[in-house]
Amino acid sequence: MDFERKEYAEEMRREELVRTIEHSVARLTLGELEALYYDMVAKDYIR
Repeated sequence: MDFERKEYAEEMRREELVRTIEHSVARLTLGELEALYYDMVAKDYIR
């Protein structure tokens, strides 16, 4: 039971972080988005 609770809490935290990142990314300019994209590609986060 304790493991399930920890797993649930981790998933909720993950969803919260994704929402925060989505909200922030939506407000970036085209240049900022391109810079972010190239940085993520260089770090192999995007393939």
